[in-house]
Amino acid sequence: MPIKGIGGKILLLLLVLAILAGLVLGLSAYLVTRTQARFLDPDGPSPEGLDCVLVLGCGVRPDGSPSDMLADRMEQGIALYRAGWADKLLLSGDNGQENYNEVGVMRSYALERDVPEEDIVLDHAGFCTYDSVYRARDIFGAKRLVIITQAYHLHRALYIAQALDLEAWGVGADLRPYRNQTVRELREVLARDKDFFWTLAQPEPKFLGEKLPLHPD
Repeated sequence: MPIKGIGGKILLLLLVLAILAGLVLGLSAYLVTRTQARFLDPDGPSPEGLDCVLVLGCGVRPDGSPSDMLADRMEQGIALYRAGWADKLLLSGDNGQENYNEVGVMRSYALERDVPEEDIVLDHAGFCTYDSVYRARDIFGAKRLVIITQAYHLHRALYIAQALDLEAWGVGADLRPYRNQTVRELREVLARDKDFFWTLAQPEPKFLGEKLPLHPD
């Protein structure tokens, strides 16, 4: 009898875990399905009237150079800027510590590639994807934008933008293979689920502050 009881509890536990796994994977798949149509070909036509190209921050190496993923995001964003998709590059990343500055590295990368400084807009408080997109709307006044990041991350960024009533499209920055990508893909499933509920509540970002319009005039 005890063996049967233990077996029943194990089966119940496995059933619960299977249901939870199905919910987690199903919600992630829902976000992917909802946003796939907003992916654009960088060699194709751009949507009209874009306010900016929003490049999302990523890791910086200890020597101050951009990680491969961040460099590729910048390359793709600069390419679209040069192609005339928008006249402003909005660079959003983490500058929450004195010795860690994603945005400064992104700015230097753009300047070294001859992007005029007046066309570079910096968001030093893009501590997460949600904050970056929210601040693009509320601080910088963006209404129509194209978002640049790797494809696995782009679904979540676009879903957040949709939930915040932005007209947003995305271009993937997958210009090379990346190490440990399988781990990122697995973590992203949980991140999509988290931001699904985050967008239902729509809390303010960690920092807001005064408005800094992309086009002050």
